[in-house]
Amino acid sequence: MTVTERLSALRALMKEKGVDAYLVPTDDFHASEYVGDYFKCRKYITGFTGSAGTAVITMDMAGLWTDGRYFIQAAQQLEGTTVELFKMGEPEVPTIHEFLKEKLTEGMCLGFDGRTVSAAEAEELKELLSDKKIRFSVEEDLIGEIWTERPALSCEPVMELDIKWAGESRAEKCARVRRKMQEKQADVFVLTSLDDIAWLLNIRGNDIHCCPVVLSYLVLTEEEALLFANEKAFGQDVLANLKKDGVVLKPYNDIYTYVNTIPAGKTVILSKANVNSRLVNSLPAEVKILDEENLTLLPKAIKNHTEVENERIAHIKDGVAVTKFIYWLKQNVGKMEITELSAAEHLFQLRKEQENFLDNSFDPIVSYGGHAAMCHYSPSPETDIPLEPKGLALCDTGGHYLEGSTDITRTIALGELTEKEQKYFTLVLKGHLRLSDARFHYGCCGQNLDYLAREPLWRLGEDYNHGTGHGVGYLLNIHEGPNSFRWKSSSAVLEEGMITSNEPGYYVENEFGIRHENLIVCKKAEKTAYGQFMCFENLTMVPFDLDAINPELLDTYEKGLLNSYHAEVYEKISPYLTEEEKNWLKEYTRAI
Repeated sequence: MTVTERLSALRALMKEKGVDAYLVPTDDFHASEYVGDYFKCRKYITGFTGSAGTAVITMDMAGLWTDGRYFIQAAQQLEGTTVELFKMGEPEVPTIHEFLKEKLTEGMCLGFDGRTVSAAEAEELKELLSDKKIRFSVEEDLIGEIWTERPALSCEPVMELDIKWAGESRAEKCARVRRKMQEKQADVFVLTSLDDIAWLLNIRGNDIHCCPVVLSYLVLTEEEALLFANEKAFGQDVLANLKKDGVVLKPYNDIYTYVNTIPAGKTVILSKANVNSRLVNSLPAEVKILDEENLTLLPKAIKNHTEVENERIAHIKDGVAVTKFIYWLKQNVGKMEITELSAAEHLFQLRKEQENFLDNSFDPIVSYGGHAAMCHYSPSPETDIPLEPKGLALCDTGGHYLEGSTDITRTIALGELTEKEQKYFTLVLKGHLRLSDARFHYGCCGQNLDYLAREPLWRLGEDYNHGTGHGVGYLLNIHEGPNSFRWKSSSAVLEEGMITSNEPGYYVENEFGIRHENLIVCKKAEKTAYGQFMCFENLTMVPFDLDAINPELLDTYEKGLLNSYHAEVYEKISPYLTEEEKNWLKEYTRAI
Protein backbone atom coordinates (compact mmCIF):
# COMPACT_ATOMS: atom_id res chain seq x y z
CA MET A 1 0.00 0.00 0.00
CA THR A 2 1.04 3.60 -0.60
CA VAL A 3 1.10 6.10 2.27
CA THR A 4 -2.25 7.52 1.11
CA GLU A 5 -3.80 4.07 1.05
CA ARG A 6 -2.45 3.33 4.54
CA LEU A 7 -3.90 6.60 5.84
CA SER A 8 -7.28 5.69 4.33
CA ALA A 9 -7.18 2.26 5.99
CA LEU A 10 -6.25 3.81 9.35
CA ARG A 11 -9.03 6.39 9.11
CA ALA A 12 -11.57 3.66 8.37
CA LEU A 13 -10.44 1.80 11.50
CA MET A 14 -10.46 5.01 13.55
CA LYS A 15 -14.05 5.64 12.47
CA GLU A 16 -15.02 2.10 13.44
CA LYS A 17 -13.38 2.48 16.89
CA GLY A 18 -14.68 6.00 17.50
CA VAL A 19 -11.20 7.59 17.50
CA ASP A 20 -11.02 11.18 16.20
CA ALA A 21 -7.24 11.70 16.32
CA TYR A 22 -4.46 9.11 16.48
CA LEU A 23 -0.98 9.85 17.80
CA VAL A 24 1.93 7.85 16.35
CA PRO A 25 5.32 8.51 17.99
CA THR A 26 8.66 7.06 16.90
CA ASP A 27 9.07 5.17 20.18
CA ASP A 28 9.05 1.45 20.85
CA PHE A 29 7.81 0.13 24.23
CA HIS A 30 11.05 1.35 25.88
CA ALA A 31 11.33 5.01 24.75
CA SER A 32 14.34 4.08 22.60
CA GLU A 33 15.76 6.70 20.25
CA TYR A 34 16.13 4.17 17.46
CA VAL A 35 13.70 1.29 17.13
CA GLY A 36 13.55 -2.17 15.60
CA ASP A 37 11.60 -2.84 12.41
CA TYR A 38 8.58 -4.15 14.35
CA PHE A 39 8.11 -0.73 15.97
CA LYS A 40 8.43 1.53 12.90
CA CYS A 41 4.75 2.53 12.87
CA ARG A 42 5.41 6.21 12.24
CA LYS A 43 7.59 5.36 9.23
CA TYR A 44 4.88 2.99 7.97
CA ILE A 45 2.07 5.52 8.16
CA THR A 46 3.98 8.60 6.85
CA GLY A 47 6.88 7.33 4.71
CA PHE A 48 9.35 9.50 6.68
CA THR A 49 12.41 7.43 7.63
CA GLY A 50 14.20 9.80 10.03
CA SER A 51 14.94 8.72 13.58
CA ALA A 52 12.88 11.45 15.27
CA GLY A 53 9.33 12.56 14.66
CA THR A 54 5.70 12.15 15.66
CA ALA A 55 2.63 11.82 13.45
CA VAL A 56 -0.92 12.91 14.20
CA ILE A 57 -3.71 11.60 11.99
CA THR A 58 -7.24 12.99 12.06
CA MET A 59 -10.16 12.40 9.72
CA ASP A 60 -9.25 15.38 7.55
CA MET A 61 -5.46 15.80 7.86
CA ALA A 62 -2.18 14.09 8.71
CA GLY A 63 0.82 15.88 10.15
CA LEU A 64 4.43 15.02 10.92
CA TRP A 65 6.42 16.94 13.54
CA THR A 66 10.22 16.67 13.36
CA ASP A 67 13.25 18.75 14.31
CA GLY A 68 15.80 20.81 12.37
CA ARG A 69 18.04 17.84 11.59
CA TYR A 70 15.35 16.46 9.29
CA PHE A 71 13.54 19.43 7.72
CA ILE A 72 15.01 18.88 4.24
CA GLN A 73 14.75 15.10 4.32
CA ALA A 74 11.19 15.13 5.63
CA ALA A 75 10.03 17.64 3.02
CA GLN A 76 11.33 15.38 0.27
CA GLN A 77 9.93 12.14 1.70
CA LEU A 78 6.48 13.57 2.47
CA GLU A 79 5.99 15.01 -1.00
CA GLY A 80 2.87 13.54 -2.59
CA THR A 81 1.73 11.72 0.58
CA THR A 82 -0.80 14.33 1.85
CA VAL A 83 1.17 14.37 5.14
CA GLU A 84 1.91 17.95 6.19
CA LEU A 85 5.33 18.81 7.66
CA PHE A 86 5.40 20.75 10.94
CA LYS A 87 8.90 22.13 11.56
CA MET A 88 9.42 21.92 15.32
CA GLY A 89 10.82 25.05 16.94
CA GLU A 90 10.14 27.31 13.95
CA PRO A 91 8.13 30.53 14.42
CA GLU A 92 4.34 30.12 14.28
CA VAL A 93 4.58 26.31 14.07
CA PRO A 94 2.33 24.83 16.79
CA THR A 95 3.65 22.08 19.03
CA ILE A 96 1.82 18.74 18.93
CA HIS A 97 0.11 19.63 22.19
CA GLU A 98 -0.95 23.06 20.92
CA PHE A 99 -2.28 21.46 17.75
CA LEU A 100 -4.31 18.85 19.65
CA LYS A 101 -5.64 21.46 22.05
CA GLU A 102 -6.93 23.55 19.14
CA LYS A 103 -8.03 20.72 16.84
CA LEU A 104 -9.93 18.49 19.28
CA THR A 105 -13.38 19.61 20.35
CA GLU A 106 -15.36 18.63 23.42
CA GLY A 107 -16.05 14.92 23.82
CA MET A 108 -13.73 13.79 21.03
CA CYS A 109 -11.43 10.75 21.41
CA LEU A 110 -7.62 10.77 21.20
CA GLY A 111 -6.02 7.39 20.57
CA PHE A 112 -2.50 5.97 20.81
CA ASP A 113 -0.84 2.69 21.72
CA GLY A 114 -0.15 3.18 25.43
CA ARG A 115 3.01 1.10 25.18
CA THR A 116 4.61 3.67 22.86
CA VAL A 117 3.78 6.84 24.84
CA SER A 118 5.54 7.58 28.10
CA ALA A 119 3.56 7.89 31.31
CA ALA A 120 4.73 11.50 31.65
CA GLU A 121 3.50 12.38 28.15
CA ALA A 122 0.15 10.64 28.68
CA GLU A 123 -0.43 12.49 31.96
CA GLU A 124 0.45 15.80 30.34
CA LEU A 125 -2.00 15.16 27.50
CA LYS A 126 -4.80 14.24 29.90
CA GLU A 127 -4.22 17.39 31.94
CA LEU A 128 -3.99 19.54 28.80
CA LEU A 129 -7.27 18.23 27.36
CA SER A 130 -9.23 17.76 30.59
CA ASP A 131 -11.34 20.90 30.15
CA LYS A 132 -12.61 19.54 26.82
CA LYS A 133 -13.55 16.21 28.38
CA ILE A 134 -11.49 14.38 25.76
CA ARG A 135 -11.72 10.59 25.92
CA PHE A 136 -8.62 8.42 25.51
CA SER A 137 -8.30 5.10 23.66
CA VAL A 138 -4.88 3.67 24.57
CA GLU A 139 -5.24 -0.11 24.75
CA GLU A 140 -5.13 -0.89 21.03
CA ASP A 141 -2.41 -0.69 18.37
CA LEU A 142 -4.38 0.54 15.36
CA ILE A 143 -1.34 0.69 13.07
CA GLY A 144 -0.64 -2.96 13.89
CA GLU A 145 -4.17 -3.88 12.83
CA ILE A 146 -3.68 -2.52 9.28
CA TRP A 147 0.01 -3.47 8.92
CA THR A 148 -0.48 -6.90 7.40
CA GLU A 149 3.21 -7.59 6.66
CA ARG A 150 4.60 -6.32 9.94
CA PRO A 151 8.03 -7.79 10.86
CA ALA A 152 8.30 -10.01 13.94
CA LEU A 153 9.76 -8.78 17.23
CA SER A 154 13.54 -9.12 17.15
CA CYS A 155 15.13 -12.02 19.04
CA GLU A 156 18.88 -11.74 18.44
CA PRO A 157 21.42 -13.76 20.50
CA VAL A 158 22.50 -12.23 23.82
CA MET A 159 26.17 -12.03 24.78
CA GLU A 160 27.83 -11.25 28.10
CA LEU A 161 30.29 -8.39 28.36
CA ASP A 162 33.35 -9.60 30.25
CA ILE A 163 34.50 -7.56 33.23
CA LYS A 164 37.77 -6.76 31.40
CA TRP A 165 35.64 -4.62 29.08
CA ALA A 166 32.97 -3.46 31.56
CA GLY A 167 35.28 -2.78 34.49
CA GLU A 168 32.60 -3.74 37.03
CA SER A 169 30.52 -6.89 37.54
CA ARG A 170 26.72 -7.00 37.32
CA ALA A 171 26.61 -7.99 40.99
CA GLU A 172 28.56 -4.83 41.94
CA LYS A 173 26.35 -2.66 39.76
CA CYS A 174 23.14 -4.13 41.18
CA ALA A 175 24.48 -3.63 44.71
CA ARG A 176 25.16 0.03 43.91
CA VAL A 177 21.61 0.50 42.59
CA ARG A 178 20.11 -1.27 45.61
CA ARG A 179 21.98 1.08 47.92
CA LYS A 180 20.38 3.99 46.06
CA MET A 181 16.98 2.32 46.43
CA GLN A 182 17.53 2.08 50.20
CA GLU A 183 18.48 5.76 50.36
CA LYS A 184 15.23 6.65 48.63
CA GLN A 185 13.22 4.08 50.64
CA ALA A 186 12.07 2.35 47.46
CA ASP A 187 11.03 -1.33 47.50
CA VAL A 188 10.93 -1.87 43.73
CA PHE A 189 12.86 -0.36 40.82
CA VAL A 190 11.19 -0.71 37.41
CA LEU A 191 13.65 -0.23 34.55
CA THR A 192 12.57 -0.28 30.91
CA SER A 193 15.33 1.65 29.08
CA LEU A 194 17.16 -0.97 27.02
CA ASP A 195 20.64 0.52 27.26
CA ASP A 196 20.31 0.90 31.04
CA ILE A 197 19.32 -2.77 31.38
CA ALA A 198 22.20 -3.88 29.15
CA TRP A 199 24.65 -1.76 31.15
CA LEU A 200 23.39 -2.95 34.54
CA LEU A 201 23.50 -6.67 33.66
CA ASN A 202 26.63 -6.53 31.44
CA ILE A 203 24.74 -8.05 28.53
CA ARG A 204 24.63 -6.95 24.91
CA GLY A 205 22.40 -7.93 22.00
CA ASN A 206 21.34 -6.74 18.57
CA ASP A 207 17.59 -6.13 18.83
CA ILE A 208 17.88 -2.59 17.46
CA HIS A 209 19.94 -1.96 14.34
CA CYS A 210 23.41 -0.69 15.39
CA CYS A 211 22.32 -0.56 19.07
CA PRO A 212 23.64 -3.63 20.96
CA VAL A 213 20.67 -3.94 23.32
CA VAL A 214 18.23 -6.69 24.32
CA LEU A 215 14.43 -6.27 24.19
CA SER A 216 13.63 -6.54 27.88
CA TYR A 217 12.20 -5.05 31.06
CA LEU A 218 13.84 -5.31 34.50
CA VAL A 219 12.35 -5.27 37.99
CA LEU A 220 14.84 -4.99 40.85
CA THR A 221 14.00 -5.53 44.52
CA GLU A 222 16.21 -6.11 47.55
CA GLU A 223 15.86 -9.88 47.09
CA GLU A 224 15.52 -10.46 43.33
CA ALA A 225 16.16 -9.22 39.82
CA LEU A 226 13.49 -10.20 37.29
CA LEU A 227 14.43 -9.88 33.62
CA PHE A 228 11.46 -9.98 31.23
CA ALA A 229 12.80 -11.05 27.84
CA ASN A 230 12.59 -13.75 25.17
CA GLU A 231 14.35 -16.82 26.58
CA LYS A 232 15.19 -18.02 23.05
CA ALA A 233 17.73 -15.21 22.77
CA PHE A 234 19.80 -16.54 25.70
CA GLY A 235 22.36 -19.33 25.50
CA GLN A 236 22.66 -21.79 28.38
CA ASP A 237 25.94 -20.28 29.62
CA VAL A 238 24.47 -16.79 29.76
CA LEU A 239 21.35 -18.07 31.53
CA ALA A 240 23.46 -19.96 34.07
CA ASN A 241 25.64 -16.93 34.81
CA LEU A 242 22.61 -14.66 35.19
CA LYS A 243 20.99 -17.16 37.55
CA LYS A 244 24.19 -17.36 39.59
CA ASP A 245 23.94 -13.60 40.12
CA GLY A 246 20.28 -13.83 41.13
CA VAL A 247 18.74 -12.74 37.82
CA VAL A 248 15.56 -14.68 36.99
CA LEU A 249 14.24 -14.73 33.41
CA LYS A 250 10.51 -14.19 32.75
CA PRO A 251 8.53 -13.95 29.46
CA TYR A 252 8.83 -10.51 27.80
CA ASN A 253 5.13 -9.56 27.87
CA ASP A 254 4.55 -10.78 31.44
CA ILE A 255 5.81 -7.46 32.82
CA TYR A 256 2.29 -5.97 32.63
CA THR A 257 0.65 -8.71 34.68
CA TYR A 258 3.61 -8.86 37.10
CA VAL A 259 3.57 -5.18 38.08
CA ASN A 260 -0.15 -5.51 38.75
CA THR A 261 0.72 -7.97 41.57
CA ILE A 262 3.05 -5.61 43.46
CA PRO A 263 1.56 -5.50 46.98
CA ALA A 264 -0.30 -2.44 48.21
CA GLY A 265 1.83 -0.07 50.28
CA LYS A 266 5.06 -0.80 48.37
CA THR A 267 7.08 2.08 46.93
CA VAL A 268 8.07 1.78 43.27
CA ILE A 269 10.76 4.01 41.78
CA LEU A 270 10.67 4.59 38.04
CA SER A 271 11.05 7.33 35.46
CA LYS A 272 7.71 8.33 33.98
CA ALA A 273 9.60 10.01 31.16
CA ASN A 274 10.91 6.59 30.11
CA VAL A 275 8.38 4.02 31.30
CA ASN A 276 5.38 3.62 29.02
CA SER A 277 1.93 4.68 30.17
CA ARG A 278 0.34 1.24 29.92
CA LEU A 279 2.93 -0.21 32.30
CA VAL A 280 2.45 2.58 34.84
CA ASN A 281 -1.34 2.24 34.57
CA SER A 282 -0.93 -1.49 35.29
CA LEU A 283 0.45 -0.74 38.76
CA PRO A 284 -2.11 -1.10 41.57
CA ALA A 285 -3.61 2.20 42.73
CA GLU A 286 -2.38 1.52 46.29
CA VAL A 287 1.29 1.47 45.20
CA LYS A 288 3.31 4.62 45.84
CA ILE A 289 5.28 5.83 42.80
CA LEU A 290 8.54 7.77 43.08
CA ASP A 291 8.95 9.45 39.70
CA GLU A 292 12.69 10.11 39.33
CA GLU A 293 15.38 9.69 36.70
CA ASN A 294 16.63 6.14 36.31
CA LEU A 295 19.03 5.15 39.09
CA THR A 296 21.31 3.77 36.37
CA LEU A 297 21.46 6.95 34.26
CA LEU A 298 24.38 8.73 35.94
CA PRO A 299 26.49 5.64 36.80
CA LYS A 300 26.23 4.51 33.16
CA ALA A 301 27.30 7.93 31.86
CA ILE A 302 30.34 8.19 34.15
CA LYS A 303 32.75 5.74 32.55
CA ASN A 304 35.03 3.91 34.97
CA HIS A 305 38.81 3.75 34.62
CA THR A 306 38.69 0.47 32.66
CA GLU A 307 36.09 1.81 30.24
CA VAL A 308 38.04 5.02 29.57
CA GLU A 309 41.30 3.11 29.01
CA ASN A 310 39.50 0.75 26.63
CA GLU A 311 37.94 3.67 24.78
CA ARG A 312 41.39 5.13 24.14
CA ILE A 313 42.34 1.82 22.49
CA ALA A 314 39.12 1.71 20.48
CA HIS A 315 39.73 5.21 19.16
CA ILE A 316 43.25 4.42 18.00
CA LYS A 317 41.89 1.42 16.08
CA ASP A 318 39.11 3.56 14.66
CA GLY A 319 41.54 6.36 13.90
CA VAL A 320 43.67 3.97 11.83
CA ALA A 321 40.63 2.86 9.82
CA VAL A 322 39.32 6.39 9.19
CA THR A 323 42.77 7.81 8.37
CA LYS A 324 43.32 5.02 5.84
CA PHE A 325 39.88 5.81 4.42
CA ILE A 326 40.61 9.52 3.97
CA TYR A 327 43.93 8.70 2.27
CA TRP A 328 42.19 6.21 -0.06
CA LEU A 329 39.40 8.66 -0.87
CA LYS A 330 41.67 11.58 -1.68
CA GLN A 331 43.97 9.37 -3.78
CA ASN A 332 41.21 7.73 -5.83
CA VAL A 333 38.32 10.15 -6.26
CA GLY A 334 38.00 10.96 -9.95
CA LYS A 335 40.22 8.01 -10.91
CA MET A 336 37.70 5.25 -10.13
CA GLU A 337 33.98 5.22 -9.55
CA ILE A 338 33.25 5.98 -5.88
CA THR A 339 29.72 6.64 -4.68
CA GLU A 340 28.39 7.55 -1.25
CA LEU A 341 27.41 3.93 -0.62
CA SER A 342 30.62 2.37 -1.94
CA ALA A 343 32.69 4.83 0.13
CA ALA A 344 30.73 3.87 3.26
CA GLU A 345 31.26 0.19 2.49
CA HIS A 346 35.02 0.71 2.00
CA LEU A 347 35.26 2.36 5.42
CA PHE A 348 33.26 -0.48 6.96
CA GLN A 349 35.74 -2.99 5.52
CA LEU A 350 38.67 -0.99 6.93
CA ARG A 351 37.03 -1.06 10.37
CA LYS A 352 36.43 -4.80 10.05
CA GLU A 353 40.21 -5.28 9.75
CA GLN A 354 40.59 -4.00 13.31
CA GLU A 355 40.66 -6.53 16.14
CA ASN A 356 37.46 -6.74 18.26
CA PHE A 357 35.39 -4.73 15.78
CA LEU A 358 31.73 -5.75 15.99
CA ASP A 359 29.62 -3.46 13.78
CA ASN A 360 28.84 0.10 12.79
CA SER A 361 27.62 2.15 15.75
CA PHE A 362 25.01 3.80 13.48
CA ASP A 363 24.15 3.86 9.79
CA PRO A 364 27.02 5.68 8.08
CA ILE A 365 26.34 9.20 6.85
CA VAL A 366 28.52 9.62 3.77
CA SER A 367 27.08 12.58 1.92
CA TYR A 368 28.41 14.59 -1.00
CA GLY A 369 27.63 18.15 -2.03
CA GLY A 370 24.01 19.14 -1.45
CA HIS A 371 23.26 15.83 0.29
CA ALA A 372 25.54 16.91 3.15
CA ALA A 373 23.23 19.86 3.80
CA MET A 374 20.72 17.31 5.11
CA CYS A 375 22.18 16.91 8.57
CA HIS A 376 21.28 13.23 9.09
CA TYR A 377 21.08 12.11 5.46
CA SER A 378 22.13 8.50 4.99
CA PRO A 379 22.64 7.19 1.44
CA SER A 380 20.33 4.56 0.00
CA PRO A 381 20.28 2.83 -3.40
CA GLU A 382 17.62 5.37 -4.46
CA THR A 383 19.66 8.45 -3.43
CA ASP A 384 23.26 7.25 -3.94
CA ILE A 385 25.39 9.58 -6.07
CA PRO A 386 29.02 9.50 -7.28
CA LEU A 387 31.72 11.52 -5.55
CA GLU A 388 33.51 13.94 -7.86
CA PRO A 389 37.02 15.48 -7.56
CA LYS A 390 35.63 18.80 -6.33
CA GLY A 391 33.75 20.12 -3.32
CA LEU A 392 33.21 18.55 0.08
CA ALA A 393 32.15 15.12 1.31
CA LEU A 394 30.82 14.82 4.87
CA CYS A 395 31.49 11.45 6.52
CA ASP A 396 29.81 10.88 9.90
CA THR A 397 30.44 7.27 10.92
CA GLY A 398 31.32 5.12 13.92
CA GLY A 399 32.08 1.64 15.12
CA HIS A 400 31.33 -0.69 18.01
CA TYR A 401 34.38 -2.47 19.42
CA LEU A 402 34.65 -4.60 22.54
CA GLU A 403 36.75 -1.67 23.77
CA GLY A 404 33.88 0.77 23.28
CA SER A 405 31.95 2.83 20.72
CA THR A 406 33.19 5.57 18.38
CA ASP A 407 31.48 8.43 16.56
CA ILE A 408 33.47 10.69 14.25
CA THR A 409 32.73 13.19 11.51
CA ARG A 410 35.27 14.43 9.01
CA THR A 411 34.48 16.77 6.16
CA ILE A 412 36.87 16.04 3.31
CA ALA A 413 37.95 18.22 0.39
CA LEU A 414 37.76 16.08 -2.76
CA GLY A 415 39.26 18.79 -4.98
CA GLU A 416 38.83 22.47 -5.64
CA LEU A 417 36.73 24.36 -3.08
CA THR A 418 34.96 27.66 -3.23
CA GLU A 419 36.00 30.52 -0.97
CA LYS A 420 32.68 30.10 0.85
CA GLU A 421 33.31 26.39 1.54
CA GLN A 422 36.78 27.12 2.93
CA LYS A 423 35.49 29.99 5.04
CA TYR A 424 32.81 27.96 6.79
CA PHE A 425 34.98 24.86 7.07
CA THR A 426 37.44 27.01 9.03
CA LEU A 427 34.85 28.82 11.14
CA VAL A 428 33.30 25.51 12.25
CA LEU A 429 36.79 24.21 13.06
CA LYS A 430 37.50 27.31 15.18
CA GLY A 431 34.50 26.51 17.38
CA HIS A 432 35.40 22.82 17.57
CA LEU A 433 38.97 23.57 18.68
CA ARG A 434 37.90 26.08 21.31
CA LEU A 435 35.37 23.72 22.87
CA SER A 436 37.90 20.87 22.97
CA ASP A 437 40.30 23.11 24.90
CA ALA A 438 37.73 24.35 27.43
CA ARG A 439 38.90 24.74 31.03
CA PHE A 440 35.98 25.15 33.40
CA HIS A 441 34.91 25.05 37.01
CA TYR A 442 33.40 21.79 38.29
CA GLY A 443 29.63 22.20 38.34
CA CYS A 444 29.37 23.48 34.78
CA CYS A 445 27.17 21.62 32.34
CA GLY A 446 27.10 21.53 28.55
CA GLN A 447 24.80 24.53 28.40
CA ASN A 448 27.60 26.65 29.89
CA LEU A 449 30.08 25.57 27.19
CA ASP A 450 28.02 25.34 24.00
CA TYR A 451 28.73 28.99 23.18
CA LEU A 452 32.41 28.21 22.65
CA ALA A 453 31.55 26.11 19.59
CA ARG A 454 28.91 28.45 18.12
CA GLU A 455 30.57 31.82 18.68
CA PRO A 456 32.45 32.02 15.32
CA LEU A 457 29.16 31.44 13.49
CA TRP A 458 26.97 33.52 15.80
CA ARG A 459 29.31 36.47 15.27
CA LEU A 460 28.17 36.40 11.62
CA GLY A 461 24.50 35.76 12.42
CA GLU A 462 24.86 32.10 11.37
CA ASP A 463 24.11 28.86 13.25
CA TYR A 464 23.31 25.15 12.95
CA ASN A 465 20.06 23.36 13.84
CA HIS A 466 21.35 20.64 16.16
CA GLY A 467 23.05 20.22 19.48
CA THR A 468 26.81 20.62 19.62
CA GLY A 469 27.30 17.31 21.41
CA HIS A 470 25.72 14.26 23.01
CA GLY A 471 26.84 11.66 25.51
CA VAL A 472 28.08 8.34 24.10
CA GLY A 473 27.56 4.87 25.59
CA TYR A 474 30.18 2.17 26.13
CA LEU A 475 29.37 -0.42 23.46
CA LEU A 476 25.80 0.83 23.72
CA ASN A 477 23.67 3.63 22.28
CA ILE A 478 25.70 6.19 20.39
CA HIS A 479 23.39 8.88 21.84
CA GLU A 480 23.34 8.69 25.62
CA GLY A 481 22.26 11.09 28.36
CA PRO A 482 22.40 12.97 30.55
CA ASN A 483 25.47 14.91 29.36
CA SER A 484 25.34 17.05 26.21
CA PHE A 485 26.30 20.43 24.74
CA ARG A 486 23.10 22.41 24.04
CA TRP A 487 22.56 26.11 24.61
CA LYS A 488 18.76 25.81 24.57
CA SER A 489 18.41 23.32 27.40
CA SER A 490 20.26 22.41 30.55
CA SER A 491 21.98 19.07 30.96
CA ALA A 492 23.86 17.23 33.67
CA VAL A 493 26.95 18.51 35.42
CA LEU A 494 29.99 17.37 33.44
CA GLU A 495 31.63 14.66 35.54
CA GLU A 496 35.03 13.03 35.24
CA GLY A 497 34.64 10.02 32.92
CA MET A 498 31.73 11.35 30.85
CA ILE A 499 32.28 10.96 27.10
CA THR A 500 30.61 13.59 24.90
CA SER A 501 30.75 14.42 21.21
CA ASN A 502 32.06 17.80 20.06
CA GLU A 503 30.39 18.38 16.68
CA PRO A 504 29.56 21.89 15.50
CA GLY A 505 28.48 22.20 11.87
CA TYR A 506 27.21 24.45 9.10
CA TYR A 507 24.77 23.61 6.29
CA VAL A 508 23.67 25.39 3.11
CA GLU A 509 20.65 23.78 1.45
CA ASN A 510 21.46 22.27 -1.97
CA GLU A 511 25.11 23.36 -1.71
CA PHE A 512 27.18 21.71 1.04
CA GLY A 513 27.35 20.63 4.66
CA ILE A 514 30.24 20.77 7.13
CA ARG A 515 30.64 19.05 10.49
CA HIS A 516 33.75 18.40 12.61
CA GLU A 517 33.28 15.78 15.31
CA ASN A 518 35.55 14.25 17.94
CA LEU A 519 34.61 12.37 21.08
CA ILE A 520 36.07 13.96 24.21
CA VAL A 521 36.30 12.60 27.75
CA CYS A 522 35.90 14.88 30.76
CA LYS A 523 38.85 14.92 33.18
CA LYS A 524 39.92 16.70 36.33
CA ALA A 525 42.36 19.57 35.83
CA GLU A 526 43.98 21.56 38.64
CA LYS A 527 42.39 22.21 42.00
CA THR A 528 42.89 25.70 43.37
CA ALA A 529 41.56 27.91 46.13
CA TYR A 530 38.58 28.47 43.83
CA GLY A 531 37.79 24.77 43.66
CA GLN A 532 38.13 21.90 41.20
CA PHE A 533 38.66 22.73 37.55
CA MET A 534 37.88 20.37 34.66
CA CYS A 535 39.04 19.87 31.09
CA PHE A 536 38.64 17.53 28.11
CA GLU A 537 40.86 14.98 26.40
CA ASN A 538 40.38 14.17 22.73
CA LEU A 539 39.71 10.47 22.21
CA THR A 540 39.26 10.66 18.43
CA MET A 541 42.57 10.53 16.54
CA VAL A 542 42.05 11.52 12.88
CA PRO A 543 43.43 14.58 11.03
CA PHE A 544 41.27 17.50 9.90
CA ASP A 545 41.66 18.21 6.20
CA LEU A 546 44.26 20.95 5.80
CA ASP A 547 43.25 21.29 2.14
CA ALA A 548 39.96 22.86 3.27
CA ILE A 549 41.32 25.32 5.85
CA ASN A 550 41.87 29.04 5.30
CA PRO A 551 44.75 29.63 7.78
CA GLU A 552 44.13 33.40 7.74
CA LEU A 553 40.87 32.81 9.64
CA LEU A 554 42.63 30.99 12.51
CA ASP A 555 44.38 32.99 15.22
CA THR A 556 47.66 31.94 16.80
CA TYR A 557 45.92 30.16 19.69
CA GLU A 558 43.72 28.12 17.34
CA LYS A 559 46.63 27.21 15.09
CA GLY A 560 48.48 26.01 18.17
CA LEU A 561 45.55 23.81 19.18
CA LEU A 562 45.30 22.31 15.70
CA ASN A 563 49.04 21.73 15.40
CA SER A 564 49.22 20.09 18.81
CA TYR A 565 46.28 17.81 17.99
CA HIS A 566 47.77 16.84 14.63
CA ALA A 567 51.13 16.03 16.22
CA GLU A 568 49.32 13.65 18.61
CA VAL A 569 47.39 12.07 15.72
CA TYR A 570 50.60 11.41 13.81
CA GLU A 571 52.34 9.94 16.88
CA LYS A 572 49.48 7.55 17.69
CA ILE A 573 48.26 6.56 14.21
CA SER A 574 51.37 6.48 11.98
CA PRO A 575 52.84 3.22 13.43
CA TYR A 576 49.86 1.31 11.97
CA LEU A 577 50.07 2.70 8.42
CA THR A 578 51.92 1.68 5.27
CA GLU A 579 54.91 3.78 4.25
CA GLU A 580 52.85 5.65 1.63
CA GLU A 581 50.04 6.32 4.10
CA LYS A 582 52.53 7.41 6.75
CA ASN A 583 54.17 9.91 4.38
CA TRP A 584 50.75 11.27 3.45
CA LEU A 585 49.76 11.61 7.12
CA LYS A 586 53.01 13.44 7.86
CA GLU A 587 52.05 16.02 5.23
CA TYR A 588 48.44 16.28 6.43
CA THR A 589 49.41 16.78 10.07
CA ARG A 590 52.10 19.37 9.34
CA ALA A 591 52.18 22.50 11.45
CA ILE A 592 50.46 25.51 9.92
